[in-house]
Amino acid sequence: MITVHLRYEIDADKLAEFREYGERWIRLVAKFGGTHHGYFLPSEGDSDEAFALFTFPSLADYEQYRIGAATDPECVEAYEFAARTQCIRRYERRFLSPVFG
Repeated sequence: MITVHLRYEIDADKLAEFREYGERWIRLVAKFGGTHHGYFLPSEGDSDEAFALFTFPSLADYEQYRIGAATDPECVEAYEFAARTQCIRRYERRFLSPVFG
């Protein structure tokens, strides 16, 4: 199992757009066999930060998702939506493995 942790730097004035982006990806990750654990905003602190977590059964499954998402029309539209609205300034991706099996 591999969990992807995303840290986003977002435009705090475009939360509605970021939420729409997130709603799209929750469904799209599931479409490719993953489990999305949601998007998260700090309840206090930085207003330009957000997080997401999603899991695939293996790194190989995640790689297949990445290959498929590059050409899937819905995924491409989600990427284009984020670029068009500029709701995301940058992001970081980390891969996590469970400590306990």
